[in-house]
Parts: sequence; structure tokens; C-alpha cells
Amino acid sequence: MARLIADGVYEIDTKLGGWDHLTAGYLLTGDAPCLIEVGSQSSTKAVLDELESLGLGADDLASVAVTHIHLDHAGALGDIAAAFPKADIYVHERGARHLADPERLISSAAMVYGELLDTLYGRMTPTAAERIKVVGDGDYVARSSGRRVEVINSPGHAKHHLGYFDPQSGLVFTGDAAGVLLPEVRLLRPATPPTDFDLDAALTSLEKFRVRNPRGLAFAHYGLFGSPLDLLDEAMEALITWAEVAERAYRAERDIVEELTAEFTVNLEGASAEALERFEVLNSVHSNAAGLKLWLDRGGSTEHAREIAPHHHHH
Repeated sequence: MARLIADGVYEIDTKLGGWDHLTAGYLLTGDAPCLIEVGSQSSTKAVLDELESLGLGADDLASVAVTHIHLDHAGALGDIAAAFPKADIYVHERGARHLADPERLISSAAMVYGELLDTLYGRMTPTAAERIKVVGDGDYVARSSGRRVEVINSPGHAKHHLGYFDPQSGLVFTGDAAGVLLPEVRLLRPATPPTDFDLDAALTSLEKFRVRNPRGLAFAHYGLFGSPLDLLDEAMEALITWAEVAERAYRAERDIVEELTAEFTVNLEGASAEALERFEVLNSVHSNAAGLKLWLDRGGSTEHAREIAPHHHHH
């Protein structure tokens, strides 16, 4: 069931692979309701059922906003758009053409996910180009006549990543910019996948979240967390330390996956094997290592990282 997590904000479990508490969407109510994130194509029925249970008819959803076009966030978009014909679709300019014509996106996802593409994620139905609205820094998405959500361009995890800040509830919807934090594991892991992870951009984006002084962070994976400034510090520290370990391995011509695995594999007391397996499917050390290696190949370094995060105290 959709859960009310703040004033006018419902958390919707988009149930990737039928799993609970792995992938979230958020409905912001008002006279122009806005859905942030739609999940993968395999999530479509779960999302439609939740929206129906909240009383939304086919003409009632005013907008759908995605943080980025990775399939666990945006894969259901074409299907959700078809179910709500009046909704405008908001996305970063680098994502727009992929929503209208997902062929390239799907073939690259097929290379990443292999057979999991069809068994777990699904593909993506095209969205009519005239319904797609490009947004970036300084733009807003209405949730009612008097209330609007601020768009925050937040690259780093991906070049096409946006965060959303809702002044009414005080929440920042972080997508993958602050990493993955699964509640039953309480382990924050950065999300640094190929192909366009960039450390300095990622840290700058978290700094932009911080200046909004949010009351909470709503993660796509998964849910709402308090102590947002501490959590942003923790997310920055995680990004920097993963990048430092990867960079040391890379410069010494050692195996990045092995070094990251040795450094960051935790034996989590109290976490079920299933929770850890889900964590690994969603955000594997291999995927993070591959993204960090590509970033290093392009000349990335951790040289300026700690200057970009000025509030950041190394624990």
C-alpha cells in the first residue's frame, strides 16, 4: 500500500522483480498531481494499482517526472503515459530523445543486464514526443496552482540526472545521486555505474541538494530518511572513498573489482541474504567498478574531491 510519508507525499513501492522496498516512486498530491519515478516496465501494474487505490483516474495525473532514464526509474514510462493521457512527462534534455525512441537505450541495457532485461526489468514503450517536456536547473513542475517542485540538475551518477525539491514537504527526491540506501540493510553505497559516472559532478550535485536545507531525503532505493545533512555527508564520503580505492588500484594496475570488494564487502549483521542479493542486483560492485574505471580512463581523479565537499568532515 502507498504510504503517506510527508504532507501530500505518498511513497509507492514500484516492486522491481516483485521485491518489496527496492524501488520507489513518489506521488505528490494537489490539484495537479505529480508522480516522481515510475519504476521499470515490469513495475507497471504495481504502479497503476497503487495510483488507482489513491483515487487517481485516467485524467487525474498532471505530470510524471523522472530523475533519469535508467530502466529501474523510467522503464514503465511509455506504459504509464498511455494510462494517463493528460500527463506531461518531465525529463532531462539528454534523456528526452531516448524516451521518444528507446531503441538505443534498450540495446545498451541488454548489454548490461543480459537475460535480466526481460526477466526482471522489461523494456520501454516509446512516449509520444509532444508529451515530453525538457527541464533543468531553475525549472519547476507544478503540483497544484500554488505549489511547485523545483528541478535540480544533478549529474554525476548519469549525465541525464535530475533531483527534485518540494518546498512544501521539504523533501529532496534524490534518484540515485546520493547512492542506494536500503532500509533493512542501513548501508549506503554510492551508485557509480557506466557510462558517464563523474565524481566531481556527483559531489557538486549533492552540494546543490544541501543548500536547499531539506527536511528529508527521499531515495529511489529506498524510501525517506531524516538527518539529511548528515546523510549527504555520508553519501559524499562514500563516493570519495570508493573513488579513492578505485584510483589507487587503477594507478597500481591492480584489479579494481577485487580491491573494492575487499574494501567494501560488509558482513551485515541482521541483513537477510535476500536483502543483500537484491542490493547486489541493483547496485553491484562490478557495475560500480566498471563506472569508476571508465571515469579514470577519461582522466578522472580524486584530486579536488574534498575541496568540492567543503562541509564534509572526514570521520
